[in-house]
Amino acid sequence: MLSMRVDDRAFLEAAKNLSERDAKTAAVWALNDTADDVLQHMQGRMDVVFDKPTRFTKNALMVWRATKSTLESKVIERPSVGRRHYLKVQEEGGRRGQTGLEKLLDNRLSYSGDLRSVIPASGARLNHYGNWSTGERNQALSAVQAQRDGKTNTTATSRKRNRKRNRKRAGFFVPATGSRLSPGIWKRDGKGRIKKILHFTSLAPIYDRRLGFQDGAAEVYEARLPDHLRRTLQKVAKRAADRAASRG
Repeated sequence: MLSMRVDDRAFLEAAKNLSERDAKTAAVWALNDTADDVLQHMQGRMDVVFDKPTRFTKNALMVWRATKSTLESKVIERPSVGRRHYLKVQEEGGRRGQTGLEKLLDNRLSYSGDLRSVIPASGARLNHYGNWSTGERNQALSAVQAQRDGKTNTTATSRKRNRKRNRKRAGFFVPATGSRLSPGIWKRDGKGRIKKILHFTSLAPIYDRRLGFQDGAAEVYEARLPDHLRRTLQKVAKRAADRAASRG
């Protein structure tokens, strides 16, 4: 996302009395400290741009650290999430692809409609980020036979056994085709009352271009790198002087 290098004349002039090894050490330290500042800034921007960003969102970026051979540090998308993460489309704009949950439901449910995305309904239990709670999600997926691990899905026998053990146990279901209930996952309590917990929709979310969680990153790099270079050059110069003094 943002690449940082040291190649200006001011640095070469300040480092002219150092060995190449010490000069590169100072550059590497400064670049990596600057990249850490940029990452912290971008994560702070997420708190402004998004409403209660999750840990998954804020940890989607990482620092690719500089070495003496590259003299370049980067703030990039973490490789483990880059291909499926929603940050790219939210920053650049466009249609969001299906999440893992949406793909799972689309592939496993016996639902004849076009399921492109899902949205928690008013009856859903939410966590403090405003997302569907993991506990209720797992219960619902198990009940509607949509868990990745088939062994965790609720069987007809277990449903019958649970009803006998606990008449107040909640049940989850997807309305049959032609039902008067709207498409989604519904929850029935022990008294037979029902409420919708998840909407199914054929529409995919479309985001406007440039939500701006990268805004100001280049400015942070330009402002912080000189300060870090001055500090790291002084540090390696002192270390070199101490080495020389110890040799007598």
